[in-house]
Amino acid sequence: MERRCAPVATVHAERPETVVDRHWRAHARRALQCALAFVGLLMLLDWGSGGLTPARAGLWALLGAVAFAVLLPARVSAGDGWLTVRGLVGRRQVRTDALVAVRRYGGVATRLLLRDARGRRLVLDSRVLEANPLIWHLLDAGARRSLALGTLRHGTHALGELADRIDGQEARGVLAASGLL
Repeated sequence: MERRCAPVATVHAERPETVVDRHWRAHARRALQCALAFVGLLMLLDWGSGGLTPARAGLWALLGAVAFAVLLPARVSAGDGWLTVRGLVGRRQVRTDALVAVRRYGGVATRLLLRDARGRRLVLDSRVLEANPLIWHLLDAGARRSLALGTLRHGTHALGELADRIDGQEARGVLAASGLL
């Protein structure tokens, strides 16, 4: 009698996998470290001046919590035909295969404003796409489907520029890893 082992993980075509921002935990940890350092420095200075009381320590802790909330990055996840951004305020999701418009704005830190056919919108930092090629691939594939269906009317130029930049970075990374650059 032959025994067969069950597969550890199975990928189903009906349930595409979810891709998440692979750097989010590190960025969240860094935001926590910065907030704790800020609170520690405030309390140390207040203690050194002789004015630290429990009420003031609570105020500094509250200020540290606010700093953490400001520094905490949004969590980005994507799947086949959708993109989600979760922040402290809430969750926004768009259908990438039903995009209507893509707008790019900002100078140094560019952001993308995505809007789908149902009127849902989200804002996404383009650095997340540059750091996560799988999320970029899912967004690009969805945008191509939107373009083929005729729903994407505005923003193909912005997506093309972003694609050129991301693909150029990936190509440089491959060349550097192979020793050709």
